[in-house]
Amino acid sequence: MKKNDELSLEVGDLVVYPIYGVGEIENFDSYNIDGSQQDFILINFKQDKMKLRIPKDKASNSGLRKLSNKNRLSKALEVLAEKPSIKKDMWIKRAKEYEKNINSGDPVLIAEVVRDLHKKEDSLEQQSYSERQIYLTALNRLSNEYAAVQNLEKKSAKSKLEELLNQ
Repeated sequence: MKKNDELSLEVGDLVVYPIYGVGEIENFDSYNIDGSQQDFILINFKQDKMKLRIPKDKASNSGLRKLSNKNRLSKALEVLAEKPSIKKDMWIKRAKEYEKNINSGDPVLIAEVVRDLHKKEDSLEQQSYSERQIYLTALNRLSNEYAAVQNLEKKSAKSKLEELLNQ
């Protein structure tokens, strides 16, 4: 079993890469680039049908991390149950902040975005297209990690999160 020592990763481990979400370590390999040997981590993001190769020495600086533990995830779930924070900033400013939180890869920050942009089914308030896209991106990221940590199917993880939001 091949390993990466810095984050103590092994082939088959599920990891979170901030910009893409949950992926699986597929391989560790080396390439000769400009006369020097470079080691890489190959990550497969099956949900996006995408693979990413990151230099091993830049892995922890890139934000690559192991899946959240159940404590961190339960903090994120607590955030979902809180009242949404209503910000009066212009949408463009809020949207940038939401994108930054989503791309941080931190489940608690992503949960804040989901909570703040969620509209209850009986709500008369409509979401704009961009609000909806950001909401769905955040919800997918959070539900993918929740599914991986709780060993659930993605659909049922998403349903559980939506149940929490609709309470």
